Amino acid sequence: MKPTSSAEEPGTLRYNVTFVRDPGPGLDVEVVLGRYAPREFLFTMPGRVDTVRAYSASGQVRELPVQEKGVSLPADTRFLRYHYALGASRRGRWWSFSGGLGQGEDWLLAGRSWLIRPRVARPDIQVEFSLQGVDAQLPWERGPGGIYRITAEDLVDSGVHGLGGRRCQAQLTDAVLDVAIVGKLSHVDDAQVCEWLRQTAEEVKKVRRNFPHPRVTIVVYPVPHTDDANVFGTVMWSSPPSVALLVGQDTTLPALSADWVALHEMLHLTHPAILPRTAWISEGLATYLTEVARARSGKQSPERSWHELLRGFQLGRRQAQGRTTQEMIDEDAPPGIYWVGAYLALRIDVELRRATGNARGLEDVLELLATQGSTATVDSYGAAVDAVAGRPVFRTLLQEELRRPAFAGLEGLLEELGVTPSPSGVKLHPARDSLLRDALDGQNAGSAQ
Repeated sequence: MKPTSSAEEPGTLRYNVTFVRDPGPGLDVEVVLGRYAPREFLFTMPGRVDTVRAYSASGQVRELPVQEKGVSLPADTRFLRYHYALGASRRGRWWSFSGGLGQGEDWLLAGRSWLIRPRVARPDIQVEFSLQGVDAQLPWERGPGGIYRITAEDLVDSGVHGLGGRRCQAQLTDAVLDVAIVGKLSHVDDAQVCEWLRQTAEEVKKVRRNFPHPRVTIVVYPVPHTDDANVFGTVMWSSPPSVALLVGQDTTLPALSADWVALHEMLHLTHPAILPRTAWISEGLATYLTEVARARSGKQSPERSWHELLRGFQLGRRQAQGRTTQEMIDEDAPPGIYWVGAYLALRIDVELRRATGNARGLEDVLELLATQGSTATVDSYGAAVDAVAGRPVFRTLLQEELRRPAFAGLEGLLEELGVTPSPSGVKLHPARDSLLRDALDGQNAGSAQ
């Protein structure tokens, strides 16, 4: 048996993928190896494929078990093949995308769940990739002949994949959202989905000067038998990033417009990926900025945004049960870690404005980080905070908060900002730092300056 096509360059890999329908929906994957291509491969998310078949140039076929995520190919391997069944038994939380979500020819799945990749994904390994048999939306832009030209690094963080379904496009002045809708919505049409996502993306620009990426792909999956606008959402750090949004099949346009999940996920695009994963920064930023962006855009009143923040802080405080901020960070358990992170983001934003005479804030930190690459660490995030402040702020603030009970300084901070909770809702009033508060939440703040 010969491969359907050959890798032209000695170091390249060629992925030929075919969507098949019988005996059930699945993906037949063939990887053609150039002469000097790697021979060590693995699955980033293991457990779905037990064996691969390795073919030599002479036609010899070997069945190789996948062990500890990966497989070692014999030196004479010319190409390998395996089948990935869609919709088979799922493990763990059902939105893990293992096996995909969907039916028929409409599927949402994570690339890392089904794509084998080189164990060492060197950036110099060039990859040609094609997917036939179904209309597909992948994070990468398709070239002539339907070929995606990427690198092995792109296979590590390969993003959200949409198979089948329908397409629409949301245009911003500085970006485009390519949207796949894999399934049917009962009360919302495709044009309304795209307009909802366009308006959400415009809210993101209330905390950044421009939309963070010129192109982003979004896969929307309607979950059957629910009218909940918010089922699940996630960003995957492909290049460019891609977003999965799970919404109730029976949801309505007003419910989608009022929901916060799509905005929260898009706000993750405003910061680099924090390595190693540091939820109090990444989730804290997105959680805090969700309420800032909604107030600045006029989507909701400043009073409502503060109400939502305070409701979340109280939720986090109940989960903490008197434990310190450091203990909450060490536990790293949602939803408390989201709200601990949001409180720290608020503290940092206020300190930045105090240090700069209300001239600069957290959005300026995001702008600075954007010039430094697609990833950051806790230290580089802190250095950006200090650079914007013009003096050391980050470590001093963090050390103070880490040793105290979580949210210990909340009431004092609210008093200084002129934010008073009451049974009828939040009241905003003049106070020492109410001008800083107005810069944080004011509808007149507009886009980040």
